[in-house]
Amino acid sequence: MRAAVVIFPGSNRDVDVIDALAAVGGRQPIVVRHRDTELPDTDLIVLPGGFSHGDYLRSGAMAARAPVLSAVSACAKAGVPVLGICNGFQILTEAGLLPGALMANRDLKFVCRDVHLRVERADTPFTGRYAAGQVIRVPVAHHDGNYHSDADTLARIEGEGRVAFRYCTPEGHVKDAANPNGSINGIAGVYNAARNVLGLMPHPEDHVDGAQGCSDGRPMFESLVEHLS
Repeated sequence: MRAAVVIFPGSNRDVDVIDALAAVGGRQPIVVRHRDTELPDTDLIVLPGGFSHGDYLRSGAMAARAPVLSAVSACAKAGVPVLGICNGFQILTEAGLLPGALMANRDLKFVCRDVHLRVERADTPFTGRYAAGQVIRVPVAHHDGNYHSDADTLARIEGEGRVAFRYCTPEGHVKDAANPNGSINGIAGVYNAARNVLGLMPHPEDHVDGAQGCSDGRPMFESLVEHLS
């Protein structure tokens, strides 16, 4: 699997993603910079977490106007899988590649801890190694992870099965107490209509090895390897 990781000024989880991709895929990803106007021939594009451009305007808003996003958008429209994690999710919504927006957490505080997620479907390039309804544990680390959309958009993504993950209890119940940021309907990640673009706030790349305390994020990368092999 040939993967490209796009780095912006302020990215801080790029090394984590690169290590996860190399460990699971057995191949070192290519690093692409925000000012690049072209992407290498690649099977997968990853936008990692961080605070692109310092989040000085809105989280992901400035990065979404970077030259490289035109190439990312073209690849996504051509069917190349694109994964945006945390700040990468924010960038994808600001660039119009995913619906909705990420706002400040409801308590206006940075949250950094493990959360439980319910896998909503297992028939996508990102989730083939999971089971629908499976509960996994992964970390979050964000201040602006409160997913929001207007009522029509929410009805559309719910009706089209485009919710990827929801915050839940360890037993799989979607409850407000299990929601770390106030996201509507407990949404932790969403797909585009073609389901080749996924954005999620939690960090699966930081739970790929038992030495990290959990490996529940590893099947996401194994799913991509399997899909793209």
